[in-house]
Amino acid sequence: MSETIDLTHLRLSDRPLAVCDVDDVVLEFLNPFDNYIASRGHRLVPRSYRLHGNIVSAKDETPVDDKVVSELILAFFEAQEDWQTPFGDAVASLHRIGEAADVVFLTAMPPRYTQMRRRLLDRLGLTFPLLATESPKGPVIRQMHGTRPLPLAFIDDMVHNHVSVAQAVPECLLVHLMPTSAMHQHAPKPMAPVTSAQDWEHATQMILRHFGKAG
Repeated sequence: MSETIDLTHLRLSDRPLAVCDVDDVVLEFLNPFDNYIASRGHRLVPRSYRLHGNIVSAKDETPVDDKVVSELILAFFEAQEDWQTPFGDAVASLHRIGEAADVVFLTAMPPRYTQMRRRLLDRLGLTFPLLATESPKGPVIRQMHGTRPLPLAFIDDMVHNHVSVAQAVPECLLVHLMPTSAMHQHAPKPMAPVTSAQDWEHATQMILRHFGKAG
C-alpha cells in the first residue's frame, strides 16, 4: 500500500501542473558531487550508472566501502548549498513554464535536507513549492494531482522514476532530461511513453505544447 505524503503546503491552482525532479535536472549533481568527494580524498570512476562501487581513493585507487559512499552522499546533501549550480537553462525555462502552469519540485532525498535545498533554490529565484521524499514518485504525483482534469507533465533524469509515474498517472507527459557525461552514458534508455528532451529548451517546448500553449 502506498504511503500517504503530507502535501498540505501545496496549493495548486486551476492551471496545468509540471512536476520536476531537481538533481541533474534543475541543479547539477554529478559534477559538483565529484568535486565534493575530491575535496575529501576520493574520486569517481564512471564504470556504471551508480555511485556505490564507483568511488575510489584518489591516493591509491582503493574502492570506497558502500557504507562510506552512503555517508558521502548524505554529507553532500548537507553541504549542497556550497556546491550545486543550475543545470543548463533550467532557471529561465522553469520561469517560462511557470507562466503557464503550476510548478512543483519533487526531489528524491531524505526530507531532513529540505531546508538546505529550499534555500539554494530560493537563492536562484526558483521559489516553486518543494517536496523531498524517498517514496516512489508515481504514487506521490497521483496523490498530488488527484483526478483533476488538467494537463500534467513530469521531468526527471531517472528512467525508473518515469516508470513509476507512468504506472500511477498514465495521463502524464513524461519528459526525460539528463546531462551528458561518461557516467550518464551507462544510464538506462527511456522507452515509450517517455519522451527524451535534448536540453531545457526542447523540454520546455514539449511541455508548453502539451499544456496547449505555444512552445
